[in-house]
Amino acid sequence: MALDLSNKSILVTGGTGSSGKKFVEMVYERFPDVQRLVIYSRDEMKQYEMSQAFSQTKYHSIQYFIGDVRDGDRLKRACEGIDIIVHAAAMKQVPAAEYNAIECIKTNILGAENVINAALDTGVREVVALSTDKAAAPTSLYGATKLCSDKLFVAANNMKGKRDIRFSVVRYGNVIGSRGSVVPFFLSKRSEAVLPITHPEMTRFNISLKEGVELVFHALENHWGGEIFVPKIPSYRITDMAKAIGPNCRQEIVGIRPGEKLHEEMITETDSLNTVELDKYYVILPSTPIWSPAEFLKAHKGKMVEMGFKYNSDTNKDWLSVEQLRAEIRQHVDAGFSV
Repeated sequence: MALDLSNKSILVTGGTGSSGKKFVEMVYERFPDVQRLVIYSRDEMKQYEMSQAFSQTKYHSIQYFIGDVRDGDRLKRACEGIDIIVHAAAMKQVPAAEYNAIECIKTNILGAENVINAALDTGVREVVALSTDKAAAPTSLYGATKLCSDKLFVAANNMKGKRDIRFSVVRYGNVIGSRGSVVPFFLSKRSEAVLPITHPEMTRFNISLKEGVELVFHALENHWGGEIFVPKIPSYRITDMAKAIGPNCRQEIVGIRPGEKLHEEMITETDSLNTVELDKYYVILPSTPIWSPAEFLKAHKGKMVEMGFKYNSDTNKDWLSVEQLRAEIRQHVDAGFSV
C-alpha cells in the first residue's frame, strides 16, 4: 500500500532543524491534506523564524509546540492525538558532545526513552527515529549515544504489548549543506584562501536533505517494526570537497577533532549477520526476532548480504568527483555557487 499521510497528525521533534524543515516541505508538497503537523522543539526564536518562512496559506495546519525531549511530561502532552512521530531532535556536534558528555546523554538517550514512553502512552501508531553513520562502531560520545538510541527504538517493539505501534530507525550519512556541516564551513572560509582539513585521507558519505526525507517516507511505508534502514549513497574525499569549493585555496592540515573518525561506516561486519539488501537500501533486521525474517525477505524481494559485509565510506563503490560535488552544492546548498 502506498504511503498516504493525508488526514494524519504528525509530530516532528527537533522540527526547526534542517531535516525537520525539509520533512515539512515535502509532506505538504505530497500530502497537502495532512491534518496536523506539530513542530516540537525548545528554541522559540527558531520556531518564530520557521513560522515566518512557512506561510499559513500553504502550511495551514502547522502547530508550534515549545518543549524539550528531556521533559517527558511535556512531550507526552504534545503527543496527544498524534498518529506518527518523526524523531529528529538530538545533540549532534561531536566536539561539543565530548566536552559536555552528560548533556549529550540526557538529550540523545534519555530523550529517546521519553519519546518511546510518550508514544506508548498516547496511542501513537508509528515512530521513525533519525540516526547517523556515527552510531555504527562509534568512537565518539555522540555516536555512542545514537547507538544507544537506536537500540532503544528497536527494543521498544518488544514492550508494546497489544498496542498497534511500530518503531523503526533510519541511519544515513552527512547531509550536504546542513547546519554545522563541512560545506557551509568551507564556503564561509574560502574568502580567506585557506581551508582547514582535518586529515588528507578522510572520507564521508553524502546525502541530500531530500534523499533523507525520502528514506523516512520509505520507512513509514514499509517498516514492520525494529528495522534500521540504511540508504545506498555515494562517498567523497574531504580533499575533493575542498577542491570543489575552493580550488585556489590552500589546504591546511589541522588534525582530527576529538571523537572524530577518519572514515564513516553505516553497517558493521557484525551487522551483516542481520542485514538485508534491497534495490536502493539496506535494512538491518532486529537481532531479537520480532517477526519472521524469511517473510520479510519474501515480501520485500530482498536478499541477505554476505557474511563479513561492511558498508564504509572508504570502501564504497560509489564516489562523487570534484565536479559532481560542485553540482551537488549548486543543487542542494547554493544555487548561485560558482568557482
